[in-house]
Amino acid sequence: MMNFLPGCWCLAALAYVVGALDFQYHNSKQVADFLSAVSRNYSSFTYLHSIGKSVQGIDLWVLVLGRYPLTHKIGIPEFKYVGNMHGDEVVSREVLLHLIDYLVSNFGKDAIVTNLINSARIHIMPSMNPDGFDASLPPDCTFSNGRYNKNGFDLNRNFPDAFIKNTSPIQPETQAVMDWINNETFVLSANLHGGAVVASYPYDNSDGGSTAVRDYSISPDNDVFIHLAKTYSFNHTVMYKGDVCDSTQTFPDGITNGFNWYPVEGGMQDYNYVWGQCFELTLELSCCKYPPSSQLEMFWQENKNALLAYMQQVHLGVKGQVLSTDGSPIPNAVVEVEGRSNICPYKTNQDGEYYRLLLPGNYTLKVTAPGSSPLTKTLQVPNGPINFSAMKYDIVIARSGSTSQSYWTESCTTISKTVTNSPNASPPLQPHLPGLLLLLLCSVYQ
Repeated sequence: MMNFLPGCWCLAALAYVVGALDFQYHNSKQVADFLSAVSRNYSSFTYLHSIGKSVQGIDLWVLVLGRYPLTHKIGIPEFKYVGNMHGDEVVSREVLLHLIDYLVSNFGKDAIVTNLINSARIHIMPSMNPDGFDASLPPDCTFSNGRYNKNGFDLNRNFPDAFIKNTSPIQPETQAVMDWINNETFVLSANLHGGAVVASYPYDNSDGGSTAVRDYSISPDNDVFIHLAKTYSFNHTVMYKGDVCDSTQTFPDGITNGFNWYPVEGGMQDYNYVWGQCFELTLELSCCKYPPSSQLEMFWQENKNALLAYMQQVHLGVKGQVLSTDGSPIPNAVVEVEGRSNICPYKTNQDGEYYRLLLPGNYTLKVTAPGSSPLTKTLQVPNGPINFSAMKYDIVIARSGSTSQSYWTESCTTISKTVTNSPNASPPLQPHLPGLLLLLLCSVYQ
């Protein structure tokens, strides 16, 4: 159920918008007050809602920004940032609040911000684990129990895994995010962490066979992921150096394959990519998990341009609709890119839409729908982010009426799990594209 902040809100909340958002840590009530004030003061292009609640009943707030913030519109890609998944990794929570403040304050004034909001629907969740944040004690550079949710589960080990059956009972926060992913047509995403400074990309886990290349777990879209990670690292003021935290552990160009860093079973990054049809990076923003608040302004300045540049990458590749000859949309049509065999085939949404993030170049699409023969089309894909729009290409398919073909069998379903609220419940790198706006941050210390 989606919950909304009550209509009564205090003058202190308004001060967050009228004045500058301060560089201090904000508790859950202060976060809610700030988001409510933003939503009310910029109601024409923002929408505040809760996607669920934590174990302790705290709302998981999401602020949406866009020309049509209330609902998805055909042709407008969906983007999201998720922060504070580990409750003791707190920098992301504050950086995302400042990103919101920057976006609403500069809409209509700054060309990049205005184009981003007009061309995409942007979802920002400052905290996925508010209970863990409340349990964390500052300052703490290393591990604390606040990492986990109130039930003691690591939320970034709690998602269904594409390679190994994850027996961990799905937590309320995890289920809320899974439902959110399933209810939206997300195209690009990042989850923000702390404890390192690096951009990490899929896969985080491996089957030990088809995905394994030396010590890497390589996805079919590895070239795109490397580009995305480099977009963030080279637009970050220091991430690209690769040795920000510890000279004994270096990340060339400030990026890493998740599995090559260390395997993660049940991670959100792989879940988004495999089952959500959403490319996601893990962005590590700070060497210290819970640094002094005096450093927050520095972290915001380090990440501001990278956050904006990464958002712009939602316009990579090609998008469009799969339609029947009478113009009606065809949902669940399979849209494949030749040479890229995804674990779960990418399918059109209820409006017949597809989005495929691709670097500029020539690609052959293969589209299969019930009652029709596969259709192939070779396209020359331009550099979409420069113009804040992916290439648009609609595909019209003539159908015979039969829908009993074998390819239509659903083979990629998530594992059903029980939600519990009880506190006692148990490869060579490729260069980034020239000419793109330089800005991003990603990390794999999940």
